[in-house]
Formats: sequence, structure tokens, C-alpha cells
Amino acid sequence: MNLKSVIWNGLLVAALCIAGFLLYRIFRQYSLEQIVQSVRSIHFATFGAALLFAAASYLCLSCFDLLAIRSLGKSLPYRRILLASFISLSLGHNIGFAGLSSGVFRYRYYSRWGLTTEDVAKIILFCGVTVGLGLITLGGLALIVNPADAARLLRLDAESTQAFGLLALIVPAAYAGLAFFIRGKLRLWRWSFQLPRFPIAVAQVGVGTINFMLVSACLHQMLSTFGDVAFFRSVTAYVLANSAILATHIPGGLGVLEATVSYAVPQQASIGALIAFRCAYFFIPLALGTTLLVTSEFIFRRSRSASEKADERAEAQSV
Repeated sequence: MNLKSVIWNGLLVAALCIAGFLLYRIFRQYSLEQIVQSVRSIHFATFGAALLFAAASYLCLSCFDLLAIRSLGKSLPYRRILLASFISLSLGHNIGFAGLSSGVFRYRYYSRWGLTTEDVAKIILFCGVTVGLGLITLGGLALIVNPADAARLLRLDAESTQAFGLLALIVPAAYAGLAFFIRGKLRLWRWSFQLPRFPIAVAQVGVGTINFMLVSACLHQMLSTFGDVAFFRSVTAYVLANSAILATHIPGGLGVLEATVSYAVPQQASIGALIAFRCAYFFIPLALGTTLLVTSEFIFRRSRSASEKADERAEAQSV
């Protein structure tokens, strides 16, 4: 095993240990009976609505890939993009290091459909930028609309919190402005970046923000079962949790998400709500994504085998 593998495996073990510690801190205050009772108190209709928001989020995430491929001047049927995106992200969200792990699955599919390694790398970068734009935009809105909670969590006064929210909104506006005025590559010192066309840049900001609003709505459905919680309180909780997940890269955000949401909305963050949210947005998509991965791999291999046999017959006939 080389040094690089040792480092990566060490980081993964450390991340899992941190996740286990955080989960232990959360679960130790509950008995198994309390956890079961809490989960059972969530109505089927509420869980169904949360599932719809989660499904809409994954559809929105497929638009990240669609916009990325359009920005490259390429074209693929949307059904293929949806398949590659859903499998990549449903597994990537749970594995951790989502950019890298989902990138491996993206390459597996897109390379079969004619895209190069460089194309896939650009798609991954484009989607990462879209995630950042969406998180910053929604975070800025949350700081402006719900300054009281954010101020308490960030230990600032409400006016400073709103000021930070306005500053955050400058980022997506500046990005769209650069895409409008700069035709071609943006050069910063020794680095250069290919900016998308203005309509695609605006669409990035839009779909990135909508995606995180949908995930926040999924979380809000669960939290609202255990108390009256405003939607933008759920938004604030999720933006903080997702920022922590991106910073730590712990697989599936295990423990990090639960700890952050529990801190942000302590009264409504029942253990049942957190488990139900993780099931709706992480575990159920993971099961579906794994099933689709296995099924698609079987179909690809069968199709390739049939194609190779047809080529062999054609070659034999020509001889």
C-alpha cells in the first residue's frame, strides 16, 4: 500500500471516528424506546411530502450536470444525464468527499457516452461551483430574512448578521456579472477559468439555490412534526449543517448534520425528525442508486458482450 493510500485511509478512519463520537453524543440521551416512539410520531403524509421534496432536489441536481454539459457545447439525452447524476450523487452523498466520489461514478457513465476525461473534470468543477453559489445565495437570504436565529448561532447582533447576508449575495451577483462582461477566460495570477455564458451563469445561481431550498423543505417537514418552526429557521439550520459537512467531508455528514441541526433548533430537532430526514434524503436514495448502479452495469456488460459477438461474426463472415 503506497503512502497516498495510507493517508486517504487514515483520513477516512479519522472521519468515521469523529462521526461515531458525534452520533454517540446525540444518541446517548435517548433510550431505544424513545427513539422508536419519536420516529413513529411522524405521520405518513409528512414523510411522503418530505420524500417529494427530496426527489425534487435530486431532479434539480441533475440540472447541474445538464447545464455543465451544455456549457461544454456537448449534448446528451436527459435520461442519461439523470441516471448518471442520481447514481453519482446518491452514492457520493453517503460515501463522503462528494466531489471526488461522485466524480468517479460520473466518469464511469459519461466516458461510455463519448465525453473525455477533461470534459468530466469540467463537469465536476462546474457542479462544485453551482453548489457553492446555491449555498452562498440561500445562506445570504437566510441571514437577511432570519437574522435573529443566525445572530444567536454566530454570536453577532442582528444588524451585523444582515450585513453579512448582503455581502454574501454580492458573490452570485458578481459571478453573473463577470459572465456577462467577460467573453472567454478569466485570468487570476497563474490560473485561468472559463466562464459560462451569462444565461447559464444565472441558471447556475437559480438551480443551486432552489436545490438547497428543496432540501431545507425536506428537513422542515420533519422538524415541524415536533414543534412550530419557521421555514427559514430550517433553512438556517441546514445551511449551517451543510457548510459543516462540506468542511469535514465526513461520510454522509454522519453526526455533523445531527449535531448542527440540534444546536440550531434544539426544541424541534427530535431524534425521530433527524433519523427520518436522513432516511428520506440519504438512505432511500442510496438504496435506489445502488440498485440502479447494479442494474445499469449488468445492462452495459450484456450490451457490450452482444456487440463484441456481433463484431466477431461480422469479421468471420468477411474472411
